[in-house]
Amino acid sequence: MTFGIIGGGSWATALAKILTDKKHPINWWIRNKDVIQHIAEKHHNPRYLSSARFDVSLLSMSADIKEVVAKSGVLIIGVPSAYAEESLSPLRPGDLAGKKIVSAIKGLLPDKNILLNYHLAEKFNLPLEDYFAVLGPCHAEEVAEEKLSYLTFSGTDITTASEIASHFSTHYISTIVNHDILGVQYAAVLKNIYALGAGIAHGLDYGDNFLSVYIANAADEMAGFLKKFGAEHITVGEHDGEDPVTHRKTPNYAASVYLGDLLVTCYSLYSRNRRFGNMIGRGLTVRAIQTEMNMVAEGYNASRCIYNINKSIDAAIPIAETVYKILWETVKPSDGFKRIEQVLV
Repeated sequence: MTFGIIGGGSWATALAKILTDKKHPINWWIRNKDVIQHIAEKHHNPRYLSSARFDVSLLSMSADIKEVVAKSGVLIIGVPSAYAEESLSPLRPGDLAGKKIVSAIKGLLPDKNILLNYHLAEKFNLPLEDYFAVLGPCHAEEVAEEKLSYLTFSGTDITTASEIASHFSTHYISTIVNHDILGVQYAAVLKNIYALGAGIAHGLDYGDNFLSVYIANAADEMAGFLKKFGAEHITVGEHDGEDPVTHRKTPNYAASVYLGDLLVTCYSLYSRNRRFGNMIGRGLTVRAIQTEMNMVAEGYNASRCIYNINKSIDAAIPIAETVYKILWETVKPSDGFKRIEQVLV
């Protein structure tokens, strides 16, 4: 497989590190030519994960996305969801023909309230069987430090998903495969919203006791939303046998990509969504936070997307809706969390 990576942020950089640590040559699209030059000369990304060192002989970097796409059979899209359409706009429908696309995006396209696969199907006629997603729980910072982490590769074509996953297996990355391609992506979107809320709670000086109850209820709320979309294996404690090769239990809602990713994003100090929410809880404005942070908190736009999607789904998601109203409808964080207190069980 010939891999191409679209994006130069922290997560794209982490994925580039994993592949090159496996001695895979990669084609890498980075928008900023100065960053490309710096990596070529200094062997690290000057803006993100600067401790991650690269064997530059394995890197073919370009600011021309069409060049990177043409040279790659498997494309990993790792730009923030808000910039996905713009980043892919130079491409034409035929440019993705025959390619395998791996989404490393943990959000919805905010102008359309849709997952990336729907946009690719609409604009590039990409069939769902050629689309995959790579998700956590996995913080880029811990990848840079080579701390043991888990990645889940999801796709309707399990054979190809397993083959792609095999190229990411290292001494510090353990890979898991499932076929719940829509469920895992919506879970990734929702966990960012709940993590943002966890940060708000922390900023409001709620303690660990409250946060544990908040996260437990967020997990239940997320499961209810996913059921509305037909996500599989939601019942905790029930498994459909085991993987014949690895002998692992088949994943259910307690698996890493669902509950595990929710937990780490709500608790970890590396979580940009938690950090964003913490600033909101302390009284900072969204504009001030966006100016201060050098990263995108996906939960901010995701909260509005999910709120709009749920108008037709009608799932019971009072926590996510309250986070949306704090961020977008000027509800005071303290007032919003008084409402959340009343719905927790």
